[in-house]
Amino acid sequence: MLHFPEPPKNYSSVFLDETDKPLPEKIDPRTRYAFFSTIAKGGKSLIKSCKDLHLSRFVCYKSLKPEFADDEIEQKRLIREARVSAMLQHPNTIPTYELGRDARGYPYFTMKLVHGYTLREILDYRDRYDLTQLVELVVQVGHALQYAHIHGVAHRDIKPENMLAGPYGEVLLLDWGLAKVWHPDGRGASEGDSGPSKGTHIEDITLTGHGKAQGTIHYMSPEQLNLDPGIDHRTDIFSLGAVLYEILCGNKPAAGEKMHEVVESVINDQPPEAAEVSSQIVPRLLSDVAMKCLSKNPEDRFQSMEEMVILLQQNWQTELSRFARRD
Repeated sequence: MLHFPEPPKNYSSVFLDETDKPLPEKIDPRTRYAFFSTIAKGGKSLIKSCKDLHLSRFVCYKSLKPEFADDEIEQKRLIREARVSAMLQHPNTIPTYELGRDARGYPYFTMKLVHGYTLREILDYRDRYDLTQLVELVVQVGHALQYAHIHGVAHRDIKPENMLAGPYGEVLLLDWGLAKVWHPDGRGASEGDSGPSKGTHIEDITLTGHGKAQGTIHYMSPEQLNLDPGIDHRTDIFSLGAVLYEILCGNKPAAGEKMHEVVESVINDQPPEAAEVSSQIVPRLLSDVAMKCLSKNPEDRFQSMEEMVILLQQNWQTELSRFARRD
């Protein structure tokens, strides 16, 4: 079990006057939530904590920023995210509670409110954490992705900011807003990233930003940056490898200070092995796994997240024992 410092306790206590108060005869969803407090801001969305007055609990409430509230594509993206999150019922994903519209008709959805630390916050204090803990975090995210891929969903925004370690040892993969899903006939509902084409239905129009590659470029695969319409689940394998690489050596695999430099590096440059740039000894198994994930050609990567996870789970403890004896 993972043991990260527990964040401040601000969960509500349970009292009888909350559990036994009467439920209104007519329930108006527009007045269900109160005591809003902003806890995070995304590029186009707001994440708030608020109290569900019907169930007397605090939840996470996600909606669009005011400047994007009328954007039909962004509305559809938010609705898709809610439904994808709700349909992917897995221990390493956050449960979705409700999808609805507010008093102005704008969509929102609510989720379980989890207090914890993102992997980005953890990596800011990397020396405090054992490598085994961080590898286990990667494995748990891998389980979530394996489950999503089996069910026809690619996340497409794997990065440390979207991995959360909770106070009870749980690891959660966040933010499915850039997820790619497919039609039953195999067509991707996010295909056509350069914009809608003749005969394109509304569900086929890109939901990733009107012809722009979305995500965080340091962790995006070459095919994602190239807007490849044939992108599949292996883009997530590349991104998780980039996260593992950063855990091992403290550096992102792509070089460059400016955006175009990073893009060129992701597409064209093979990063040095983690052991070559790390100030600490890096176990060979982990270095090899990261480098295989970071292959430019998807055919050269692990072909499934399950393959990567099994290798880490079965071989990491053996490698760890060998590593410890060497020390």
